[in-house]
Amino acid sequence: MTRPNPSAVYDRYVSRIADQTAQLVSALDGADAAAPVPGCPGWTLAHLLRHVGGTHSWAETIVRTRATGPVPDDQVNEVTPDADDDIATLTAWLTKSTARFVDTLRDAGPDARVWTPAPGGTPLFWARRMTYETVVHRFDATAAAGGAYTLGADVALDGLDEWLEFSTLPQAYESEATHRALLGPGRTLHFHATDAADAPGGPGPSPGEWFIDLTEAPISVSHTHKKAATAVRGPLTDLLLLLYQRRAPTLADGIEVLGDKDLLTTWMSAAGHWLRR
Repeated sequence: MTRPNPSAVYDRYVSRIADQTAQLVSALDGADAAAPVPGCPGWTLAHLLRHVGGTHSWAETIVRTRATGPVPDDQVNEVTPDADDDIATLTAWLTKSTARFVDTLRDAGPDARVWTPAPGGTPLFWARRMTYETVVHRFDATAAAGGAYTLGADVALDGLDEWLEFSTLPQAYESEATHRALLGPGRTLHFHATDAADAPGGPGPSPGEWFIDLTEAPISVSHTHKKAATAVRGPLTDLLLLLYQRRAPTLADGIEVLGDKDLLTTWMSAAGHWLRR
């Protein structure tokens, strides 16, 4: 199979950041900044917009300065709204922050050396990571505004790949003990996207299937059709939202779970620790 051109992949991520942000902003036309965000308990749309814009600005600083180590992320987490926050002002600020980030990514290119919290060490990591940061928070914004959310199958497929790849890394977990406690004989999961045929260019012979092997270190993920202790089936977007804890593992949310449901819950909680940081 021909491997995609890294520059083309990078350009696609950069364009998706701009596109997903534009869709997020469009979904909030006429919305109330004080509306609660179901996917982020305790947050309003004002909190959410400050977080997304702050995250883009943080990543922009890392890439622009060619950071060689962690950069303070106060703007990512300190998102308390001002009393006079309104949707028009916040979305205009987000649009401007994202445009600056996109320009910085394009100027840097995919191969510059920058700090990343996981393997990679180039702006390609940040372009991909911020794509899915924005994809998921667009869902949050759309849900808060009462709109309908759709996502391209190819975007959802790669988003699942990214999340699952990250779940194999020890730094995704709260501690080494948490990581080690997941491992054991027979601990395997299989995810099957029921609409993977709609996703062009998926990797490997089974692009819509993932086998997660927790039997020993290192944890591994492969595009394999294989019997597992836990089987999870559903559409690509619903599976992605499940991993980001925006869907419940129930048929009502489009997800079918067979086998060891406790293993799924335990693994998702441990591997998704970074979502709660």
